[in-house]
Amino acid sequence: MKRRKFLTLAASVAGGVATSRMAEAHPRAIPIIDTHIHLFDPGRPGGVPWPAKTDKPLYKAALPGRYAGLARPFGVVGAIVVEASPLASDNDWVLGQAAGHPIIVGMVGDLIPGTPSYAKDLDRLHGNPLFLGIRYGNLWDRDLAVDAQKPEFLPGLKMLADRGLVLDSANPDLKLIRAIAGVSGHVPELRIVIDHLPTARIPSEAPAREEYWSLLRQLAKNKNVFVKLSEVIAARIEEAGGPSFAQERLDALWEIFGEDHVLYASDWPNSDHHATYQETISIIRSYVEPKGPVASEKFFWKNSVAAYRWHPRQADQPREKMS
Repeated sequence: MKRRKFLTLAASVAGGVATSRMAEAHPRAIPIIDTHIHLFDPGRPGGVPWPAKTDKPLYKAALPGRYAGLARPFGVVGAIVVEASPLASDNDWVLGQAAGHPIIVGMVGDLIPGTPSYAKDLDRLHGNPLFLGIRYGNLWDRDLAVDAQKPEFLPGLKMLADRGLVLDSANPDLKLIRAIAGVSGHVPELRIVIDHLPTARIPSEAPAREEYWSLLRQLAKNKNVFVKLSEVIAARIEEAGGPSFAQERLDALWEIFGEDHVLYASDWPNSDHHATYQETISIIRSYVEPKGPVASEKFFWKNSVAAYRWHPRQADQPREKMS
């Protein structure tokens, strides 16, 4: 995305503000928990499955210290790491990285429910309080709609719910939203977090498009379903209809899920493809802060506690009693 077009989009998302000047770097009164970042190190022996070597903006170490240096000046006090690898050993690598960096309040790992080692691996990882759940969706050649039909898969998700863990999704489209609605119907007590809905590919045909929005409204009825307003700035925004696209998507999702079920998520460093961290957080602040301090607190940290049940690791991380 060219910078001029980006700044035009930024002004639109800000609700028509006629300036493209980004917010200065300083902490705000409301602490922020970033619910979606990735950690990886291409310099590790054997490399990494993602990102590719050809991805020049991303193909460098993304580690907690680098993230903290970028995010802390804008009031971010904690972050949740989401898996970026199908390798079972990388669950432990991420937990090892998080151990020495209290800005990381938890991680969402990668396991395949129903596989022979799943229960043992889940319980071992669950022994670490930083392990919050798993992600499953449109990545690593997996298909939630197909896999959910396997006899041991849904019981595996029930195990997540029984342990107070969460299921994140990935890269939504109609098929995945349909599958998530099915999972939510079968395991309603499972907390589900849907990633990247602002840039989901919505069908152009009217019946499929109506099904998509109907499924989201159905999911919103379950108090255990949350959504991340992530990937607000992405190249697909322009492809899907111009500067007003982001505003329309955010408005629709906020209306459907309400202020109690939306989460801040930067998608760093994947967001570097489109914007700096400063630009990413400034744009979403411009959208959320006019809704008032109560809604802003929920969006920027309180809802993350309800969704992930993370625990503070340092004094500046807020504390919320769970019911």
